[in-house]
Amino acid sequence: MPTFLLGLLFFFAPDVLGIDVLAPSVRITLLGFVSMTTFVIPSLGIYYLYRAKYIKSLHLDDLADRRLPYFLSTLFYAFATYFFSFSLPPLSEIAPEIGIVLGSITVSIGMVGLISLYWKISAHSVGIGGMLGAVLGIIVKFGHTNLMYSFIALILMTGFLISARLKLNAHTPAQVAAGLFLGVSISLVTVWWFV
Repeated sequence: MPTFLLGLLFFFAPDVLGIDVLAPSVRITLLGFVSMTTFVIPSLGIYYLYRAKYIKSLHLDDLADRRLPYFLSTLFYAFATYFFSFSLPPLSEIAPEIGIVLGSITVSIGMVGLISLYWKISAHSVGIGGMLGAVLGIIVKFGHTNLMYSFIALILMTGFLISARLKLNAHTPAQVAAGLFLGVSISLVTVWWFV
């Protein structure tokens, strides 16, 4: 989701992030780094935990299996946030908003990890809710009507995703609703107050 969200913003609302001055090839390189640190490396980490028998299933169905992978993912997301906020001096000065967006995603994943200590919240709903909240916030705050079709597509994807999670009996309605609320609220507040 972070790669998808930042890809959308990099190419359809680059002025919001302050990267409209960067060449498309530079944006693609940055997106590759985001993808590596928020998808590829965490996925490999979860696969390692499965192979090493720290977790029973890659589906993370069991509440106990969800804790370690989410906290591990939070560490990788925090690294990406730190990297974009402090380790790339020219970029962090031009576009601190990238670090802010990644920071909100890190907070969301961390909250999923904390909540998973006691209850099985839908991480899928948190992710898609985060995208919905961020895009809605940018449309309203900055008047980016060119993101309207993307927002409508996200609403449809949200419906499909939540329906699938319920149909698979992976979550209860309360778990997907709580995940959606968490994702939307964290990203919407972040865009509204910090971007």
